[in-house]
Amino acid sequence: MADHHPGYGMPIGGVAAWTDKISPNGVGFDIACGNKAVLTDLDAQLLRPDLPRVMDEINKRISFGMGRRNNEPVDHPVLDAIREASFEPQRALLASAADQLGTVGGGNHYVDLLEDEAGRVWVGVHFGSRGFGHKTATGFLALAQGKAFGEHAAEGGMDTGPVLLDTETELGQGYVEAMQLAGDYAYAGRDIVVDKVLEILGARSQLEVHNHHNFAWRERHQGRDVWVVRKGATPAFPGQLGFVGGSMGTFCVILEGVEAPESADALYSTVHGAGRVMSRTEAAGKSRRRWACSARDCDWVQPPKTHKPPTCPTCGGTRFSKRWVQERPGRVDWPTVRAELAARGIELRGGGADEAPEVYKDLHEVLAAQGGTIRVRHRLTPLGVAMAGPEVADPYKD
Repeated sequence: MADHHPGYGMPIGGVAAWTDKISPNGVGFDIACGNKAVLTDLDAQLLRPDLPRVMDEINKRISFGMGRRNNEPVDHPVLDAIREASFEPQRALLASAADQLGTVGGGNHYVDLLEDEAGRVWVGVHFGSRGFGHKTATGFLALAQGKAFGEHAAEGGMDTGPVLLDTETELGQGYVEAMQLAGDYAYAGRDIVVDKVLEILGARSQLEVHNHHNFAWRERHQGRDVWVVRKGATPAFPGQLGFVGGSMGTFCVILEGVEAPESADALYSTVHGAGRVMSRTEAAGKSRRRWACSARDCDWVQPPKTHKPPTCPTCGGTRFSKRWVQERPGRVDWPTVRAELAARGIELRGGGADEAPEVYKDLHEVLAAQGGTIRVRHRLTPLGVAMAGPEVADPYKD
């Protein structure tokens, strides 16, 4: 796909098919990461005066970040399914799955309020199966290496090939069942978050578009039944709708798959976003948590390659706390980006330099590269964006 960039096992934006094989690292560590967009019955102009309060409420009531628990725990049938999971090791993940159901995570995961060409408000979310999916993925990588589920598995580098499991074996069938349950969990999480945003808005859903883009499906292509692995790629069969994001400061789209010669060649798949052109470290620089003096008027920070001292070398104080310290600057001027977004009326909560608009490709060009395989149904521009803050690391490799 035109939004491709390096990934583990397969490139992000990669699509592959096997007759009787499936790839856990092809699907990825965030099983069933995906997008959901909902058209509401709200008018964007009527929402604008209340937008800051609404974004504050979204940021307050929805949990963002690595390992975060839901501040408003929910019950859902998917938790019963995990409790009785066919692949038994997943049952042990129930407690953390329950804690994290309806949380968004870090990295490029978000909750957006958007406006379409008719001035209508949409809700858009992007995230996956959280720690439940990550532990499922790493567990199967361990099993593929002859280790126990839950043991540390070597993940390899960006050039590592796909790990393949035979779907006719017990291990392969176990992965299929576990992946599908993680998919159900991801769908449930996105449903819960969107419903909460609709509640905050006092709005109703008029249309829903919901897709995984890190998943494997059993499909028929070119006269054969195959497992299609899409890693950062959206299913786009003729007439099928998809929600594709851009960045916190650029447009995104609702698109529709179209029958074309190239569509079959791409296994009826399209992009899932704009695609990165700059790594997170290149964009934001390199930061580490270091000890810092807690005294109000003292600015001492622990130098590199030193230990925490018993007393502050500057003021003699004995109270310390950890603080993020930038060791190497990045290419993105984050304060300027924030100011530019604010000047355009975009209400931002969280986010960081590694998610600035300039770290992504131009979505116009990405969509144009897909040729006649898709058509854009709606163009959506951001009103409000909520993400984890820059201090939150992304636990997922893709």
